[in-house]
Amino acid sequence: MARKAAFVFLAGWLIAPAAFAQLSPTAEWATHAQNQYVVQANITYLTATGFDAKLDVYRRRDSATVPQPTLVFYHGGGWIGGTKEASFMSIMPWLEMGWNVVNVEYRMARNALAPAAVEDAQCALRFIVAQAKNYGVDTNKIVVAGESAGGHLALAVGMIPATSGFTSICAGGGFTGNDNSLPRVAAIVNWYGITDVNDMLGGPNARSYAVQWVGSGHDREALAKSVSPITYVRAGLPPILSIQGDADPIVPYSQNVRLHEALKKAGVVNELFTIPGGGHGNFKPDERTKAYVKIREFLSKNGL
Repeated sequence: MARKAAFVFLAGWLIAPAAFAQLSPTAEWATHAQNQYVVQANITYLTATGFDAKLDVYRRRDSATVPQPTLVFYHGGGWIGGTKEASFMSIMPWLEMGWNVVNVEYRMARNALAPAAVEDAQCALRFIVAQAKNYGVDTNKIVVAGESAGGHLALAVGMIPATSGFTSICAGGGFTGNDNSLPRVAAIVNWYGITDVNDMLGGPNARSYAVQWVGSGHDREALAKSVSPITYVRAGLPPILSIQGDADPIVPYSQNVRLHEALKKAGVVNELFTIPGGGHGNFKPDERTKAYVKIREFLSKNGL
């Protein structure tokens, strides 16, 4: 890691630049991480439409005896691209905070149109909870997060109830239960995620990737509404932190403003952390630093 970094998280503690400068330049944090973690890669959690959906587990070595707080992360790419491997840098801060991390892939539009990605995202959570003892997961401290389309999926996992029917496909993917229940998460961290898919099918906020994912069926508006987190705002949801630049050209900033206002009206603990002038990710170093400081503050405030 660069010695000019504005800050680092080491085992859950915020380290100031001056203190970091005193660390050995011989890959001390990397060695610490290797000693602390074991990786179980490409675990199939679901097989559907001829696709084996896989996830990677970054598990603390001590989680075999003490279950750990765990992040379940969904990559971005507009439901049409992206990979879990390409999102590794996004999960590194959580490893440095000492969390277990589950990095999830899901079906793209080329494999299956909506609502497949939502189904997969919910199935991944069920699979991890069912296998919690094997992976050292504290099921009371699971946070879901993602960027862009992954932010949408994190919101979908934490907000869309099992009664919507998206978990009916899960039983064939290794989940040990027979019902369609969906575990509750402790919090959601939404990085510039889509909150209203229907809003992106036409008009000024239309986006080609959303049109491609939803498809051209006669019921596409109803389908888009059914996979939109904004549809499911209600009291009793887990705490939600949304992070977005107000100049985002890919996901309309107004979507997360609307979500924030609706959640607030419903009495849900939530915050919208705005990055002034920020685009669609690719934030400046100081902006990303502030975002992770906010995440740590939000987690702490909500008992995580």
